[in-house]
Amino acid sequence: MASHSEPSTVSRRNLLRTLGTVAGGALFSAAGCGGSASQGSSTTPALAWPPNLPLGTFSPSTADESFLDELEQQGCLYFWEQANPSNGQVLDHAAYDLNGALDTSTNESSIAATGFGLSALCIADQRGYQPHSEILSRVQTTLNFYLNSMPNENGFFYHFNDVNTGQPLSGSEVSSIDTSILMCGVLTARAYFNDPTVTSLATQLYERVNWPWMLNGQSTFAEAWYPSSGFGPYYYNTYCELMMLYLLAIGSPTHPIAPSYWNNFSRPQLTYEGYTYISSNSDPLFTQQYSQAWFDFRNVADVYANYFNNSITATQAHETFCLGYPSPQDPWYTQDYWGITSSDYVGGYTAWGGPPAQGPIDGTVVPCAAAGSLPFLPNQCLQVLEALKANWGSSGAWCRYGFVDAFHPSANWYCPDVLGIDQGISVLMAENLRTGLLWTTFMSNPECAQAMQLVGFKSQS
Repeated sequence: MASHSEPSTVSRRNLLRTLGTVAGGALFSAAGCGGSASQGSSTTPALAWPPNLPLGTFSPSTADESFLDELEQQGCLYFWEQANPSNGQVLDHAAYDLNGALDTSTNESSIAATGFGLSALCIADQRGYQPHSEILSRVQTTLNFYLNSMPNENGFFYHFNDVNTGQPLSGSEVSSIDTSILMCGVLTARAYFNDPTVTSLATQLYERVNWPWMLNGQSTFAEAWYPSSGFGPYYYNTYCELMMLYLLAIGSPTHPIAPSYWNNFSRPQLTYEGYTYISSNSDPLFTQQYSQAWFDFRNVADVYANYFNNSITATQAHETFCLGYPSPQDPWYTQDYWGITSSDYVGGYTAWGGPPAQGPIDGTVVPCAAAGSLPFLPNQCLQVLEALKANWGSSGAWCRYGFVDAFHPSANWYCPDVLGIDQGISVLMAENLRTGLLWTTFMSNPECAQAMQLVGFKSQS
C-alpha cells in the first residue's frame, strides 16, 4: 500500500469526490474475489435474489456482548495511546503493531480523529477502561490546547496538524465538516463530564465558531478554506454527512445561521433492488453514519424523512449490493464477508462503496462499514463483524486496536494501519447500539436539541 509517512496535502472529502467518479470494478486485484480462495459460486450456497434482509429483534447473547465490549475497549485504546498526552491531539492513523507506543513514524493528527477521540474517552470512562482522573485530565488538556494553542480561522480548524505542535501540515485546509466532528466530540465531553473546567473550555470552543463565515455568502456551507486561495469551489449542497454541520450552526448561541438553511441542501433519492432512500449516489456508506453517531434521529422526522430509518434502508441496500457484486451468480462477498466504505486498500486510500458501484472495488472488506451501521441493522452487522474476527482475526485482521482498517484475504493483504475516524465510528456506534450513551449525552446539550426543533423535527411513534 502507499506509505503513510508523508502528510496529507488534500482533504479526504476532495479525494472522495475525485475517486467517486471512477466506475466500480474498473480496477481488480490479481487475486480476484474477496474473502478467501474457497469463497465463490462453487462453494457458497446461492442466495435468493434479492436477499431478504429483515430488521428483526436484537437480542444479543453473552458472546455478542463480549465481542462488542472487546471491539469498544480495544478501539478506545487507540484514542488513549495514539494521542499526544501533552496536548490530546489524536493521530490520523497509526501502525497496528506498536504495543502501546505512540507511532513516531507519522506526525499527522486530524481534528476529526480527535473529535471521535473525545467521544471515545466518554465511553472509556463510562466502562472503566482507564482511570477516571486520567481520562478527565486528558480531556481538559485536549480542550485547553485547542482553545488556546491551535491555529484557527474564525473558530474553524485545519484538517491535518502536527501532532506535537498543532501547526497545520502543508497543504491542509480549514475544514467545515471536520471542525463539526471535532465540535461533536467537544460537546459530548461537556455534557458527559459536567466538570467546570471542561464546561468552560468546551463552551468557549463551540461559541467561538463563526458559522456564517463558512457560508461565504452562499446558501450552503463551503467545504474548505485555504490560506493561499480562500474558499474552495465545493459546497455541502447535497445530502451526506453534512447534517451535523447545519444543526451545530443553527443551534449556535453566538454565531447562528437561520433554520431555513436546513432546506438548502438537496436530498436525492436512490432506488436499488426495492430499497428507496436518500443518497447522493456518489458517497460511501460512512455518509449515512457520521452525523448519527451523535445526533439522535430515532423516532423523529422532519418534512423530508426519518433519517434513522433512511440509514437502515441504506445499510440494507449496501449489504444487498455487496452480496451481489460483481454479480448475484458469482459474488465476491457473503453474509459473513461484506462491507466497503472509504478506507485504505492495497493501492492507498480510496473512496468506494455502492450502490452504485464506485471506486476500485477488488474484494477488500472494510470492517467499519458494518460497525458504523450497527444501530441500523444490528443482527446482520454483528454477524459479519464476528465472522470477520473469527475467520481472519488471527491472520492479521485483528490487532491491538481491534480490526485493521481493511483487508483482502485472498490477496494476502492486511492493512498495516488503523485509521482514527474508522475506529471512531465503530466504537461510537457499538456503544449507541448497546446503551445509546452518545445519543443521550450529546442530545442533552440544549443547543443541539433546540436546533432539531428549529428545523422542524417532530416525534414519530
